[in-house]
Amino acid sequence: MSSSKRALPSGWESTSDDWEYVPLRLPPDVTRVSASMRLAISAEFGGWELSRVRLYTDGSRRVLLKRRKTAAHVPEPGM
Repeated sequence: MSSSKRALPSGWESTSDDWEYVPLRLPPDVTRVSASMRLAISAEFGGWELSRVRLYTDGSRRVLLKRRKTAAHVPEPGM
């Protein structure tokens, strides 16, 4: 999974005082099963949950993960 710094698809909210978000792009060669496993690992070990998925005609996917902001997940200033 690669993180994308590009603009999110229109209509995707990604700012909140309570949630932090990370956009991902899954290339067309990633199967649905493999994508599901990767996202499950992110959920299990990173505390992320699926917010949105958009499938494109070329087979790629744009995914938006979110998790509640907590002291454990907020990085120290300057890091």
